[in-house]
Amino acid sequence: MIEAIDKAVIFQVAGGEYAISIQDVISIEKEENITSVAQLPSYVIGITKVRDELIPVIDLENILYNKTSTSSEHNRLIVIRQEELSFAVLVHAAKEIIDVKAEMIKQAGLSVYQKTSYFTGVLNVEDDRLIMMIDPKKLLDSLAGINDIKDYMNKQPV
Repeated sequence: MIEAIDKAVIFQVAGGEYAISIQDVISIEKEENITSVAQLPSYVIGITKVRDELIPVIDLENILYNKTSTSSEHNRLIVIRQEELSFAVLVHAAKEIIDVKAEMIKQAGLSVYQKTSYFTGVLNVEDDRLIMMIDPKKLLDSLAGINDIKDYMNKQPV
């Protein structure tokens, strides 16, 4: 069953449009002050400080398309709070926040595929605009090595 949401942040990664429920989003920040950390998985760009909290920055293009994002003035960090770990996803543009009505959400059919279980539905916006919905908790849980990152982040002084 697809969880109902009221509003979603719409953003781009490579050529696709994606959405995350506004309930999971703390803030949207410019891509800046990211410190590289050696020996972390390739999808982790580094860490940054947001509201006095150190958080890992995850390259969503690396996860979705196996490509490393290039720096751009349009890039944004969508900061997401989850119970076990706050983190930021690097995206190409955080374009808008939209109201989501139940009839706009369609089953993705991809959630059964283990590698894309974080795609929870498709937003059918207007007639020709399909936006993949991402569940941040399922995204985080699907990442290899995430428990090591959680341990690392929990050991960092504030």
